[in-house]
Amino acid sequence: MNGVKSEPDTREGVKTVDEQKMNASPAEEEKSKEVKEAEEKLDESEKINKKIKRREKGVKQYQFFILRVAILLLILWLLFFVFIGLTRMPSGDMYPRIDAGDMVMFYRLDKSPKYGDIIVFRKASPQFPDAPMYVARVVAAGGDTVEVTDSGVIVNGNALVENNIFYRTAKYEGDGFPEYPITLEGDQCFVLVDFRNGGTDSRYFGPVEQDEILGTVITIMRRNNL
Repeated sequence: MNGVKSEPDTREGVKTVDEQKMNASPAEEEKSKEVKEAEEKLDESEKINKKIKRREKGVKQYQFFILRVAILLLILWLLFFVFIGLTRMPSGDMYPRIDAGDMVMFYRLDKSPKYGDIIVFRKASPQFPDAPMYVARVVAAGGDTVEVTDSGVIVNGNALVENNIFYRTAKYEGDGFPEYPITLEGDQCFVLVDFRNGGTDSRYFGPVEQDEILGTVITIMRRNNL
């Protein structure tokens, strides 16, 4: 009407997806179902693999953390139980160089001290049989001959000059005290504290044996700075 031509239906002969499904054979439907199930299984497998990888990554991170902690503990154990020792100065015997309560750090592997070294050691005596810890300065080592007199300390026939000692080195006399002169054996040393007035050192208990030495002092941490 009115001169308008109708357009041909271009959809003629074209089937929709729903029509294709309706017209699909049972075999095709079964195949399509299998493909869909396979895709779902593949997705599920990928999810499981991702979970496994995340779990494995977490386990590896945990194992690496445990390994780092173990290495740190081993280093600390080697440092403070094999190489380095720490103790508090038990008395004022080393005043003024080391005061009571100061932290003393010593090197455990150095048990052959030389003149002037400060050592940490344990020494048993009749009065202290439990071998308390001491800190003192080496004034003579193996092979030296030592004598303490009213005039001071004599090592190998020469008067010991100690410019940094401000107290008189008195000789302890009486039963149980060392008798002079003393010739030290190769693994012995003679020690004196810096505060010589009544200090506990080799004048009291004699030479220190090498197996009694815990180590050589390497540094001091002052009590006021702790």
